[in-house]
Amino acid sequence: MNDFNKATTKAPNPQGKGLVPVLAALSAASYRNIALPKQVEQIASELFTSMFVLESSFGFKPVKGKAYWLYRSNNRYKLSLLSPQQWSAAVFGDVIGQCVLHEDLTWTLELGDEAVNDSGFMAYIAERRRLFGEELQGADSVDDLLPVFQESLPFYQRVFASAMAGSLGHSMQLSGIKGLSYEQARGLLTADAGEP
Repeated sequence: MNDFNKATTKAPNPQGKGLVPVLAALSAASYRNIALPKQVEQIASELFTSMFVLESSFGFKPVKGKAYWLYRSNNRYKLSLLSPQQWSAAVFGDVIGQCVLHEDLTWTLELGDEAVNDSGFMAYIAERRRLFGEELQGADSVDDLLPVFQESLPFYQRVFASAMAGSLGHSMQLSGIKGLSYEQARGLLTADAGEP
């Protein structure tokens, strides 16, 4: 075989980039048979927290049930495998708290004492929540806020945001609130509680 033929028979995609790795990552991030019915307030809280975590910088594939640490340095957030005891704060910055990816692909964030006592950070979170509340109130449907495809996010963050959107969407369907506005979904909650 001559050199030209050798060159043309090489694998066309040696780095494995393309659709197959994306589909494999989505499959691995699957929420099949995990999503449970949730009320709109829980959906909103989990969506807010999960997107806050997913908008941080990280270059690894998170594992369900494992604890991670969120740090802030120069108003940039980084998710790390290393706890504050394992690494110097001078490298990662201020400790925000411990994050866990759950089976339904939502995230929880337990704020550390340092973050809770940081009035600037807490004001920042309060403002983000206020803006998110305005988005909820203004959306035709809560579904419209689910991050089905967030082009601005890096690969793993985008994959997990999309999978989380599917999980929360399924939870909303199980609860009978899929397609409803935030106020309509809250109205169902009030009606279920027997309030006028």
